[in-house]
Amino acid sequence: MVQQAIPEGQATPRAYDIAKIRRDFPILNRDVASGAKLVYLDNAATSQRPVQVIAEITRFYRDHNANIHRGVHTLSQEATGLYEGVRETTRAFINAPEAREIVFTSGTTEAVNLVAHGWARKFLQPGDEIVATELEHHSNIVPWQMLRDERGIELKFIPMLADGTLDMDAARELIGPKTKLLAVSAMSNALGTILPLEELVPLAKAHGATVLVDAAQAVPHMPIDVQALDVDFVAFSAHKMLGPTGVGVLWGRFELLDAMDPFMGGGDMILTVTTEESTWAEVPAKLEAGTPNIGGVVGFGAALRYLDELGMDQVRAHELDLTRYALARLGDVPGVTIYGPDNAEDRGGVVSFSLEDVHPHDIGQVLDDQGVAIRAGHHCAQPVMAALEVPATARASFYIYNTRDEVDSLVSAVEATSRMFGTG
Repeated sequence: MVQQAIPEGQATPRAYDIAKIRRDFPILNRDVASGAKLVYLDNAATSQRPVQVIAEITRFYRDHNANIHRGVHTLSQEATGLYEGVRETTRAFINAPEAREIVFTSGTTEAVNLVAHGWARKFLQPGDEIVATELEHHSNIVPWQMLRDERGIELKFIPMLADGTLDMDAARELIGPKTKLLAVSAMSNALGTILPLEELVPLAKAHGATVLVDAAQAVPHMPIDVQALDVDFVAFSAHKMLGPTGVGVLWGRFELLDAMDPFMGGGDMILTVTTEESTWAEVPAKLEAGTPNIGGVVGFGAALRYLDELGMDQVRAHELDLTRYALARLGDVPGVTIYGPDNAEDRGGVVSFSLEDVHPHDIGQVLDDQGVAIRAGHHCAQPVMAALEVPATARASFYIYNTRDEVDSLVSAVEATSRMFGTG
């Protein structure tokens, strides 16, 4: 991924003080289950929120609560300013050219569906091809299947190799003159695999294809520069990067957003309405119908500022250290199989694994009894599970506040699970 410079006027990255960071997350101090201290390792599903984000949301509802873009009174003007300010903060965070290219959605899922309904449905024709990968989250598969069935579009998938990486030989075969859209994750939520966008994007562009990147797992964990990536759409969610649920982002090149049809009709996305017809407002309002999650967006701004102050290069370095350590420690546990790339550098802070003769749900339950929160299941990535020939995996995923001691707790809990079930 491309390094992102700290935007002008924003804080220089502070030293990575893990003790100070953890103090910003009171939930990490609570006891769970049978009195065990919480070890939260389910960050690929959703992150925790620091006190700064919680305070910003509270402050909005306490001091500024009003609807936006429609009122001339003080509260409405303040709320509008705060909301639109986060649009600029988001632009800077991913180095987008213009703030008007930032569309707020309810999450990555809505952002991908917005492209499917507003762009692909309008511009793709029967016989055109969409290429995705077997490593995709269901949110970047199901909308394209629905469009395929409706419009007669061909949908192809680049297969995954046994080590959890992408089959680039197959990618070069599948991406061709009929490819109109490449829909690809930047990082697999199930395995942590970092997909080679630096190879995939030029392949697609050489055939004039549009590129959509599901960056839900990448934007929270590493520097992302949408201009350097040379892609056309990027989707991600606030709740995986310290922000509230119900907020997401679609970045798109202005000319593509401007050409799209609205996904929903209603208030604030119109220019004029008569009983005979309506005309649309300019981007991004055209694509943001109705009252948005204003307080959530304001809270997301605080999350972005928090990550900017840490520095995304430092976030990546911290998670890389934890991932290396976890791969080594878990790899020494008898009966454990780890899925995904062998090298920590080729994956994000995600370690999916199984324990011989123990269902992942049982692993998750036993670990929870010891205070260790992981995810067990297919992770909304059933094609990945099919390629691995397993029904599910256990998944530990790390973020800015996790420590090596917590990895040790994970390993101890897995070892206890092995003893309980008599495996290894």
